[in-house]
Amino acid sequence: MQTFQKPLTSGEEAYYVQLLKNGSAEERQGAKDVLIERNLRLVAHIIKKYQNVDEDMEDLLSIGCIGLIKAVETFDAGKGRLATYACRCIDNELLMLLRSKKKTAREVSLFEPIGQDKEGNEIRLVDVIEQQQTDTAERMELNESIRKMFSYMSECLTEREREIIRLRYGLGDVEPITQNEIGDYFGISRSYVSRIEKRALNKLKKRFEEVGRN
Repeated sequence: MQTFQKPLTSGEEAYYVQLLKNGSAEERQGAKDVLIERNLRLVAHIIKKYQNVDEDMEDLLSIGCIGLIKAVETFDAGKGRLATYACRCIDNELLMLLRSKKKTAREVSLFEPIGQDKEGNEIRLVDVIEQQQTDTAERMELNESIRKMFSYMSECLTEREREIIRLRYGLGDVEPITQNEIGDYFGISRSYVSRIEKRALNKLKKRFEEVGRN
């Protein structure tokens, strides 16, 4: 059974938030790790409402953790408590995942022929409906938070682990892809991709725990 450290008091949170903003490089990293680890319970709490969604719970947990990291990186102490802000960020990341999966599920039907024009050319559904446009502001904000996150991941992940996490969750300027697609890309099995992904996430979790004990 997963156990979590107790949440920070308002005074403790204010201390670490201030340290994250004004401390030395080492102090900022340590403060960020503490803020993440002591709020991990929020991720577990929020993903409960997605239990009936046809998604792997480990995938939801991984995406929720990305939302938490994003929240810590972008939090403004003038906007209230970190927990409140983090809940919104975690929820947003999960909703982005579900929207992405829904879009992927629609791709086959969108490109299937639905008829022919006067010249006998195939007409596809994608040709006659208006395409949903990407929210540019949201994408820019996500890319900025992911850019910061890469420096954190580089501390404890190998090059292959970082690349698999990047491709799996669409970090940066790429669209998320499946474990099968990643396996084809690297020439390895889907189950091996899954093991590498889980190992990478466990390394990050272990890093959080180590900082919390220090």
